[in-house]
Amino acid sequence: MIAIIDYGVGNLFSVEKAFAQFTDDVQVTSDQAAIEQAEKLVLPGVGEFGACMKNLVASGLIPTSMKRISAGVPLLGICVGLQVLFDGSEESPDAKGLGVFRGMVRKINAPGLKVPHMGWNSVEVSQPGLGLFKDIPETPYFYFVHSYHAVPEDSSIVAAVTEYGEGLTAAVARDNVMATQFHPEKSGDVGLLVIKNFINS
Repeated sequence: MIAIIDYGVGNLFSVEKAFAQFTDDVQVTSDQAAIEQAEKLVLPGVGEFGACMKNLVASGLIPTSMKRISAGVPLLGICVGLQVLFDGSEESPDAKGLGVFRGMVRKINAPGLKVPHMGWNSVEVSQPGLGLFKDIPETPYFYFVHSYHAVPEDSSIVAAVTEYGEGLTAAVARDNVMATQFHPEKSGDVGLLVIKNFINS
């Protein structure tokens, strides 16, 4: 079963709908037992970093989720679900992230351009061997909505980048943990292919 972790943050059911195109064995859940038994985990997230972390802490699901990650269970973070995997964010200086990846989430520096970065943008895959991007066309376009982006301490975990005033982290991956800043569930056929690849990984 694929568990989409429900900690009271939006876009859960659009993510579930996208996954349901490829598998019947997916559910949105806040049940600890279900997460303990899941074969794969999905961590969505929209809105402010601090609010997401507050909800995640209040859910009581962090210890179970971290235990499953440590056990090698594949996890896909989406949007703020990517950002909370890092140590913290300039958006919410008092909120501590999960620290799965070392580094901070920084405000986009794009002079002359509107922030948030919203809409379709081309992505350059920097880990072409990553299963998440299997059969993805060269320089695909994905849908973004964000004002902050992750700046990892270890650049080798960057799986994809996009340009918007500066180079922005579009995806990260290491071992069983991968995450996208873009919304695959809102990115048409190419986004659905990313979801299908995660299911089949």
